Amino acid sequence: MSREIVVAHLDALGVAYEVVECDPDFADTAQFGERYGYSMDASANAICVVGKSAERPMACCVVLASTRLDVNGVVRRRLGTRKASFADAEATVERTGMMIGGVTPFGLPADLPVWIDARVMRCDQVIVGGGSRDCKILCPPASLLAVDGAEVVDDLAKIPNA
Repeated sequence: MSREIVVAHLDALGVAYEVVECDPDFADTAQFGERYGYSMDASANAICVVGKSAERPMACCVVLASTRLDVNGVVRRRLGTRKASFADAEATVERTGMMIGGVTPFGLPADLPVWIDARVMRCDQVIVGGGSRDCKILCPPASLLAVDGAEVVDDLAKIPNA
């Protein structure tokens, strides 16, 4: 997906944001944070998940990098399937047009639900994928919630080792 589509969506939403350039080799969250000085508590991962059923329902889940998405609990129940898993790279690109490391809730197909962990909403600013691996979007969490169909979900993610 092109950055232009993501920026056009952000502009259409009329929300606050800043495009942050990055080296595509450092687009994965941990590497990005270390190289560019963003904490895992202010970095949000947009992760596509798919239900394992004939319909293969998919959702984009936004969670802080310091947490772990509850795929087999909350996500699976919300998808209405007996099992769920992270969407693989091919399925992610096919459904969103975005490569892993660049997935963002902005510019997604209108029928793809966006679920945001409640912890994300407590941040002043979060940095999330920019639609491609060469940029990220820095924004207040309210900008994420402006996406049509986005909803805040309590306990979408768990704190590791808690």
